[in-house]
Amino acid sequence: MANFTIADIKALREQLGTGMVDTKKALEEADGDVEKAVEILRLKGAKGNAKRADRSTSEGLVAARELPGQVTIIELACETDFVAKNDRFIALADKVADAAATAGAESAEAALAAAAGDGTVEQLISDEAAIIGEKVELRRVRTLKGDHFAIYLHKTSKDLPPQIGVVVAYSGDDVETARSIAQHISFANPSYLSREDVPAAEVDKEREIVTAISREEGKPEAALPKIVEGRVGAFFKQVALLDQDYAKDNKLSVAQVTKDAGLTVTDFARFKVGA
Repeated sequence: MANFTIADIKALREQLGTGMVDTKKALEEADGDVEKAVEILRLKGAKGNAKRADRSTSEGLVAARELPGQVTIIELACETDFVAKNDRFIALADKVADAAATAGAESAEAALAAAAGDGTVEQLISDEAAIIGEKVELRRVRTLKGDHFAIYLHKTSKDLPPQIGVVVAYSGDDVETARSIAQHISFANPSYLSREDVPAAEVDKEREIVTAISREEGKPEAALPKIVEGRVGAFFKQVALLDQDYAKDNKLSVAQVTKDAGLTVTDFARFKVGA
């Protein structure tokens, strides 16, 4: 009989995030030697990585790292919430975030090529995925530059790590309002900083759509320009941060709130796991 207990299986499973059956078999093969069992699981997992390539990764976490003059935010994805809250996966995300921040990575591709230990981030993720036994994917990375930053990481479930992350780059001194703007972004999900940042083609398409809708509603032709511009304005309030109604006081726009606080928002990023 192998020299291990149910408690040993549980401890190793929690450490690695591996399945109960695979963990038990590895301990049996290793005759209770934990380090050998880890190697067995790693070898088995490496063979399984290719088989998992087409699997969906809808769980995971968001992490951020601040260095002087910059913040890097990442989304690391996995298959199940069991792995997402596992200590090994969280530790992996920390290592990836550190490496991506050190490299100042502007994309997932750049982060994967960044140095991590004796290899690259891509190799690190592959090795850890082999042990964890799930597909692990670095889905998104951004590095923002600026004077000051507000970072807001939101847990959608108390049992899971943060699944929504927001970074706001700004100038000014009102830290509390800057954090509130980050919280607003996590809720309102703007796509652009200002209406001037919305691509002209996107605005033209929206104008075309609301014009057609207004005509179908039987609006008077003479009144169409004003109606259409009003609806395009509503579109800007959906997609442009500074045009949005402030979540804490919808009588104010985000632009007015930042002005009153002496803040200038220069950039932002919002990541949501699986979105």
